[in-house]
Amino acid sequence: MLKTRVLSSIVGIILLIAALTNKQVFSVAIFLISLVGLSEFYNTLSKGGYKPVKIPGYVSCLPLLFISLNKNQGGLYRTITEAVGTTYLITAFFFIILVTLLLTIVFFNKKYNIVDIGLTAIGMMYIPYLLSFISLTRNLERGEFFIWLIFIGAWATDTFAYFTGITIGKTKILPEISPKKTLEGSIGGFIGGILALLVYGHLAGRSYTDIPLYHYAIMGALSGIISQLGDWVASAIKRNVKVKDYGNLIPGHGGILDRFDSILFVAPVIYFYLGLLFRL
Repeated sequence: MLKTRVLSSIVGIILLIAALTNKQVFSVAIFLISLVGLSEFYNTLSKGGYKPVKIPGYVSCLPLLFISLNKNQGGLYRTITEAVGTTYLITAFFFIILVTLLLTIVFFNKKYNIVDIGLTAIGMMYIPYLLSFISLTRNLERGEFFIWLIFIGAWATDTFAYFTGITIGKTKILPEISPKKTLEGSIGGFIGGILALLVYGHLAGRSYTDIPLYHYAIMGALSGIISQLGDWVASAIKRNVKVKDYGNLIPGHGGILDRFDSILFVAPVIYFYLGLLFRL
């Protein structure tokens, strides 16, 4: 099991590096991850007896295709965005999606109810919306450096928590949600997030930015906390509908959401922190 997890992680890192070399490729990758993740989320809810309205949810992933497009992109996209602005376009897009979703309980009231609509909307916010902050971070100046703060912070926390937990973990926390989680593992993950970003900032930061090292410690601490909260949320959802994993796409890890649950929460925190730091 451990060997499979390690091999899957190595493959994932290689694919991530390949995608990060080009903004357009990265944009498509995030879009596909969003589609698969949302599909896993809706399928998981279906196993719990709910009926999310899937098509509007999937359509909500489309803006992720455009976030990372170059400003000099030609064709119809450039023409429209120059005329009305990207923010206006995306806001109008989500207004249409929301109205369509709400009209579902008007015209299909025998099939869907307000709970189904609410869960569909939660899926749209939980996955495409939170994933968009990964692309937004990649779009920043020196984004090829900052984007790794998200992945290193989340994955280091997860890795340190896992190994600390299986080594010295004894005190259970939230056993009704995730029986294997321990206080020792949680503390190990928190410390691991700080150490990992401190090392990354020290080794790579000098070549890209003059951010003082203590900011990496703060971002590491934030990642060490919010990453675990993201993991607990995902576990609570799975526990609520009585499933072990969101899927089996990634050997040793489960589905896309099982691998990205922490990243979903870390990405906005890193993006907003950098925004405050640089007044972006």
